[in-house]
Amino acid sequence: MSRVLITGAAGFLGQRLVRALVDRMEQPISKLIMWDHQPGPVVINTETEVVSLQGDLLDEDLRRQAFADELDVVIHLAAVVSSEAEADFDLGMRINVDGTRGLLEASRTQGNSPKFMMTSSIAVFGGDLPPQVPDNWQPAPQSSYGAEKAICERLVSEYSRKGFVDGRVLRLPTIAVRPGKPNRAASSFVSSVIREPLNGESAVCPVAAETPLWLMSPARAVDAMVHALGIPAASLGSDRVISLPGISVRTDDWIAALGRLAGAEAVARVEWHFDADIASIVQSWPGDFEADRAKALGFEADTGEDEIIAVYMAEQEISKGR
Repeated sequence: MSRVLITGAAGFLGQRLVRALVDRMEQPISKLIMWDHQPGPVVINTETEVVSLQGDLLDEDLRRQAFADELDVVIHLAAVVSSEAEADFDLGMRINVDGTRGLLEASRTQGNSPKFMMTSSIAVFGGDLPPQVPDNWQPAPQSSYGAEKAICERLVSEYSRKGFVDGRVLRLPTIAVRPGKPNRAASSFVSSVIREPLNGESAVCPVAAETPLWLMSPARAVDAMVHALGIPAASLGSDRVISLPGISVRTDDWIAALGRLAGAEAVARVEWHFDADIASIVQSWPGDFEADRAKALGFEADTGEDEIIAVYMAEQEISKGR
């Protein structure tokens, strides 16, 4: 039996991951601590003790509660997203960097080297990039969010090198299609230009048509997280940061896939209004990755943009041609 902490557990991916871990984790979960700034999801499982913590990631009392019992696994999903981190530097550094350091220190204090899995982002890259980014390419972030994630990648790697945690960092592609409402992430439009038209609403695309996107579906992202927890430390070696495989698609081709599945009326609901601030962030991100190491470790990508949208439509019970 294992004791697991998930930060950001009430978020979209967090809720999916909670369900997946309860159903699929090889070692049954005896205690699950879900920590978020908003109320967490309810897990129905009589064998799992569920603790919901609501509040700031830097709250020392909540951290003591989270680590009251020795944890076996710490999964860190909570973060201030890209545009918000860019607009409020202090908030981004506080939550994204200081919050991560606090979790690592609490894990270190336990003395049992728990598995520590953190989600990172392709935003750690920027500058003059090759058409396809190789696994050994060094980060050069061009945004506050990217810089903060790059700092945290090094922190997890260093704590792993010292044996304080058994770290694994997953650089996620942009996750789409997300249900619900847009958030303050610079990549929020990637889901909006599919989701809103399928709901009969208009959406705005703020980047140029030729802007490349590196995408992964929510289901694949959760599969990757579950898979990462099962990889032996020896297979990871000293490099604890993994760029996950995704699909590369131009923005206009992404929207064209919407047309193939939902018709021309859906595409007509997408309005193109260039936003220099959002575009400058998104265009600094790579649009394609080699991801050979991730594939060798057993991580998988989606088959294409049509599959990602079709799965979303099926989950939301949206018929083709709507």
